[in-house]
Amino acid sequence: MGAGARSGRGQLFLRALLFLLLAGPPARHPARGQLRYAVPEELEHGAFVANLGEDLGLDVSTLSARRFRIVSRAGARQHLEVNLENGILFVNERIDREEVCEAGGTCLLHLQLLVESPLELYRVEVEVLDINDHAPTFPWQEYVLEVAESAVLGARFPLESAQDPDVGTNSVHTYRLSPNGFFSLEVQTRSDASKFAELVLERALDREQQRVHRVLLTALDGGVPERSGTAHILVTVLDANDNVPAFDQPSYGVSLPEDAPPGTLVIQLNATDLDEGPNGEIEYSFSGHAPPRVRELFHVEPRSGQVLLKGRLDYERASLHELYVQAKDRGPSAVAVHCRVLVHLLDVNDNAPEVTLTSVSTPVLEDAPPGTVIAVISVLDRDSGDNGRVSCEVGPNVPFELRSSFRNYYTLVTTQALDREVVPEYNVSITARDMGSPALLTRSTLTIPVSDVNDNAPRFLQPSYSVYVMENNAPGASICSVSALDPDCQQNAYLSYSIADGHIHGMPVGTYVSINSDSGHMYALRSLDYEQIRSFQIQVQAQDAGFPPLSANVTVHIFVLDQNDNAPVIVSPMPRNGSVATELVPRSARPGYLVGTVSAVDADAGLNSRLSYQLLQATDFTLFSVAPDTGELRTLRSFLEQDASRQQLVVQVRDGGQPALSATVSLLLSVVETMPQTLSDFSEFSLPPEVSSSSPLTLYLLVSLGSISFTFLLAILILTAIRCRGERRSRRGDSCSPPRCRCCPGSRPSSDGLKTSNLTAQPPAGTTAATCLDVPAGGPPGYCYKVCLGPESAQSDFMFLKPCSPPRNNEKDPGKRSRPDQHLQVSKEAKQPNTDWLPPSTQRPALKRYWTQHWGNRGSRWKG
Repeated sequence: MGAGARSGRGQLFLRALLFLLLAGPPARHPARGQLRYAVPEELEHGAFVANLGEDLGLDVSTLSARRFRIVSRAGARQHLEVNLENGILFVNERIDREEVCEAGGTCLLHLQLLVESPLELYRVEVEVLDINDHAPTFPWQEYVLEVAESAVLGARFPLESAQDPDVGTNSVHTYRLSPNGFFSLEVQTRSDASKFAELVLERALDREQQRVHRVLLTALDGGVPERSGTAHILVTVLDANDNVPAFDQPSYGVSLPEDAPPGTLVIQLNATDLDEGPNGEIEYSFSGHAPPRVRELFHVEPRSGQVLLKGRLDYERASLHELYVQAKDRGPSAVAVHCRVLVHLLDVNDNAPEVTLTSVSTPVLEDAPPGTVIAVISVLDRDSGDNGRVSCEVGPNVPFELRSSFRNYYTLVTTQALDREVVPEYNVSITARDMGSPALLTRSTLTIPVSDVNDNAPRFLQPSYSVYVMENNAPGASICSVSALDPDCQQNAYLSYSIADGHIHGMPVGTYVSINSDSGHMYALRSLDYEQIRSFQIQVQAQDAGFPPLSANVTVHIFVLDQNDNAPVIVSPMPRNGSVATELVPRSARPGYLVGTVSAVDADAGLNSRLSYQLLQATDFTLFSVAPDTGELRTLRSFLEQDASRQQLVVQVRDGGQPALSATVSLLLSVVETMPQTLSDFSEFSLPPEVSSSSPLTLYLLVSLGSISFTFLLAILILTAIRCRGERRSRRGDSCSPPRCRCCPGSRPSSDGLKTSNLTAQPPAGTTAATCLDVPAGGPPGYCYKVCLGPESAQSDFMFLKPCSPPRNNEKDPGKRSRPDQHLQVSKEAKQPNTDWLPPSTQRPALKRYWTQHWGNRGSRWKG
């Protein structure tokens, strides 16, 4: 082997550098919207190829964020790579053109560049330029050439050709023979521009003088620097076998389908030899420089010359196979002749299209506009012609379509708005079909999940809720549960419940009801009272956790159900000072006489407030009866002489609840011959002690009112005393004698005609008489002051000072005339009766006249 072939690979970089200096920088060839560069092979890692960022007009600072990358098929070697910091395309690993491109001709690397946000696709072709990195080699280092001594001058002996994997000028360019006295060398060119050498006999051989001749054959390529390979040729001079075999033609061509099975006859070769005997018997074989791949695929029958298929053909790997077959007779000094067989493979549609998802952007938002790119799909069919032409389509009834951007590249885009609540995920079937016959297809399924957007507001299961709660419920008890649904998912479907601000009877709604924000369970924060609040409504809001959040409201009507928790309260008659209520009944009363009416109220409602009256205890049950519905107390019969003059009755009032509650009142009826002009206890309408003191607030009000009344009464007494003392002094100055101004209860007029008012208050039993001061008429207009105080009474009621009224028309002595002097009266004011109880209409006129004669206008509330 030559010195160039024996040199180490350490000089490879210097040769590549020299090649770059001679060839110039890598070329960029824009063709049909794509870039093309040229780079020599065998460059070291990191060698500069091109500045893609500048050539494509991309912002270098955004390459990394936009995921700028080279897209390659799975398993393919990545010879080139892109630096994301500066956009430079550099050599990632050593490129051996002879390894990358087994066949000769132009060697191209096809790159697909992908950049996202927005999605863009570029195609780049990089031509790998051959450098002279291989020296020519011969199949053997030494050849034995047998030449008959009878060979004529000018006889040509074809020699084995040297092989050089390089192409173009870097392949075998010429041959050179070492100087000798017998042979010369002629270089021939085949139809494919390859070179081969022939040894030409220039001087007659004489076996007896020299049986062996040694020459050195050197093969030289055309590269820079020049490389060479050598082989030693040993020429043995033989006795005459003066005819060599001859093929019918120097070159044969045959076509063979790539799916031909092993054993198929490729071609029948035929060579003839004019000699006879062993010198005419021909043997066929591959020439010495047949590549191993050819020997794996084909076989030559030595005797018949048949070329048979031995292995499986693949058009996509190599569409042409070149076979060199030699024929040599079996005689002495046999000379081999060669022929070339070109096997052209016919493409068969044996490769289905390959679908590759180059880039997938999933999940896709459901509000993505039509035309949004979901994925970039590359389709490859290794067949050629119509067998390699591919059409791609998506399945029906999906809101997606394929758009072709480059040849065999498609983008999957949306065609309409998506709705995750209708279809949360799409399984898109992508079908790639070639144009072969029969057509082959490949289906690939792409799962596209739809990402949720908060586009649905919560929705309650009912348009409104009606809740019924029994009163006196325990605080904190659950009263109901509201529920809402949100068709969104994850955070957009997480609901929280709240109660809208508002007031119930002046109080914030939050003091009545609370709600669990997660479950929607509602709880009563206080014990409800039907007698205070019977129904109310609140607004409940359900809000999701999306952005922006969406909400919905629902009205919850809460109705409080009544419970029989209030006993009847008797409002009349009421006992005075805690004693039994009394009433006078004339002995002359006939059967059915209305003694009075027992009135009661119940704060409950419905059946719980329906009251019934009954006589629970009586001195004589045959004498009185109570109307069960109205509470009217009437006589059943007339009074007899033996009937007791004091009748004790106990009346019970019962409601209609379950269980029923009741209240009782005790009555003391006094049977009298004539009715006195006094008001019975049936007219006392003060609330009973148990009702008046049923609430601490009432007690506080009574104490406050009593304190204020006492202070006011004390002030009036002091002012009255000062006024009386001043008037006495003034009368003494006017010769008013003391006897004319006297204090006496129910006094009569004196000799000077002074008269006192007949409106003398009757003090209650056990109280002292009222004190009256009369002022004579001679002085200023006289006033009569009456102060009625009960020393033993704790109430100390006080009547405001009023001028004494003129004589009433119902005075017993019509002849008496009152002086024009005004009289002011202070007395204990009687409590007003409860208007809820009214006497029967038959008794109202008599009672009115009675009250008018004895009480004046204080009985005005009892009107017939």
